Amino acid sequence: MLSRRDLLKSTLAAGAVGAIGSTVFVPLAAKAKAPLVGTQAPGYYRIMVGDVEVTALSDGAAQFPIADLYVNTTPAEARLALANAFQGTPTYLSVNAYLLNFVDRLVLLDAGTSDLMGPALGKLPANIVASGYHPDQIDDVVITHIHPDHTGGLTLAGKKVFPNATVHVPEADKAFWLSAENKANAPEDTKGFFDQAVASIKPYEDSNSLKIYAPNEAAIEGMVNTTFRPGHTPGHSALWIESNGEKFVYWGDITHGDVVQFDDPNVAIAFDGDTELAVKSREAAFAEAVKEKYLVAGCHVAFPGLGHVREDATMYDWVPMNYRADV
Repeated sequence: MLSRRDLLKSTLAAGAVGAIGSTVFVPLAAKAKAPLVGTQAPGYYRIMVGDVEVTALSDGAAQFPIADLYVNTTPAEARLALANAFQGTPTYLSVNAYLLNFVDRLVLLDAGTSDLMGPALGKLPANIVASGYHPDQIDDVVITHIHPDHTGGLTLAGKKVFPNATVHVPEADKAFWLSAENKANAPEDTKGFFDQAVASIKPYEDSNSLKIYAPNEAAIEGMVNTTFRPGHTPGHSALWIESNGEKFVYWGDITHGDVVQFDDPNVAIAFDGDTELAVKSREAAFAEAVKEKYLVAGCHVAFPGLGHVREDATMYDWVPMNYRADV
């Protein structure tokens, strides 16, 4: 009796035509040559949260020296933790955004970088199109906080990227970053953040397309809710939705990466405006995610940035969502 291995060998030797489901395939000659393709797949990934279609969108991934930017640890300790997770230094960090389709309203959470942070980023508009939508279709853009990698993509060359959208920003961030007095009193190396905020926000404000939301107030009533998580910026907020008993929470910048700060939430980053408050917000966000077991999305967690948080022997652990071919 022929074994399964013998049957497989005879089938391959004959170059047989096979089928998987309804797909017929013919084996190619093993000696065939082909040039390297050299391009990545489009950066989008789609799931359903209840009745809401959620599309994770990549603005790109760039290398950053985050081991040297973490606070409340040493660069050596951070490099070791990253190396143990097979991540090098400098470290690739994703910049993610999320598009919510409520059927009658299309809402984007954060807007990426535009051309502010180099050629590895700024890919959000192209990936919106690749995902089957267009920037012109977006009704609302809800911002977690005003930093260049979250609001830079609102404009390009001084013009709106989302011409038909209303932009919603945290009240405290608008008051802080659009203040000429605050800019004048800021350290020289942070003044550019104020300039970027004005460049990105003012075109929407000038056209009456800018709205603010207060701490813990719904950004869009009945659709997008907020949880105040200050420290990274004065108004930094998580954004969340619920549909048919399912909850999705977009963290914004609760973490930078998916290793160091889960093992030690006390580790902050140099971009935090208030280190102590940012740590408290991260601890609260982690504890809530563990308790409620909802789906989390992170701007700077490896794309598509979707997963859950659990407790482990070293405080917390990020558990990426399994890939799903269905929507």
